[in-house]
Amino acid sequence: MILQHLTNRQEKILDIIRENKIIKVDILSSSFNVSEQSIRKDLNEICGRGLAARTHGGARLINAISNPTYEQKRLTSKDEKWEIARVTASLIPDNSSIMLISGTTTENVARALYNHENLVIVSNNLNIANVLFGSKAKEIIITGGTVRESDGELIGENTVSKISQFKADYGIIGAPAFENGGALLDINERAVSIARAILKHAQKKIFVCDSSKLLKTAPHVICNISDIDIFITDQEPPKVFREICEKSNTEIIIANRNFLKSM
Repeated sequence: MILQHLTNRQEKILDIIRENKIIKVDILSSSFNVSEQSIRKDLNEICGRGLAARTHGGARLINAISNPTYEQKRLTSKDEKWEIARVTASLIPDNSSIMLISGTTTENVARALYNHENLVIVSNNLNIANVLFGSKAKEIIITGGTVRESDGELIGENTVSKISQFKADYGIIGAPAFENGGALLDINERAVSIARAILKHAQKKIFVCDSSKLLKTAPHVICNISDIDIFITDQEPPKVFREICEKSNTEIIIANRNFLKSM
């Protein structure tokens, strides 16, 4: 696993947060007999991974909207999704505006953006908003729409309408499937409309997706990879797919430690 584990003390602090829902720095400092500065560093690490949210003088539990199916999606290719997220976040400077579509990979991107400063983030997912509570973002904007209780996604005409009111520096989308021929696919027609709206109103279009989605099928086409500026994934795509990207000047980034070290 590429992501380093929490320290023993950080694991214990996380257990305390889960049990008490909210905790203060001074109490943790006394309990572990360490400085408040050390506790703040621990909380920054925990919250930076989206495991809790910072509050004034402490941290609180994140109340995520999810179900077992959504939790399973979070766990699927979790290391790959985290590396994709870290690379994506490394490309986005402070003071940027970002639109993040609902999804487990984009939720990881939100976690990776936690310590960026003065971001304006627009999303149609309540879990993504929860992840970013307590971050250094300047503004977190949730679109209108109907909440889908299974995963906290906001969908519907109001969602598309709200997104259309913005112009963002970056639009970041995912997809449950993409074809060798370059088509990005989704199983939900309403989700397609949201993805298209994000791409239409973003200056830089980023597609984040792990390689397990390749050659999976879905009935609705979001767009073609040629409509994307940057494709971030965990493995080299097939030759035909790469050739389409080369012809359309779509940059392919393989997310791994070496990429981050080269920056």
